[in-house]
Amino acid sequence: MDFLAVVGANVRALREARGLPQDELAHLAGVHPTYLSGVETGKRNLSMKVLERLASALRVPETDLVIRR
Repeated sequence: MDFLAVVGANVRALREARGLPQDELAHLAGVHPTYLSGVETGKRNLSMKVLERLASALRVPETDLVIRR
């Protein structure tokens, strides 16, 4: 599994564990829902700033998004 796929899978798992729909997490993180969908599927390259915003919206440290589980 490549890095983008790991991040995407972690974002999706954490979002689902919190019962958040994609559009709500996208709003909280300040990204477009289509962009978030691409992140979750590992098809979109994301910046460190977006990684920080997603982690903040999910209320987890950034490392929780990048560590393979």
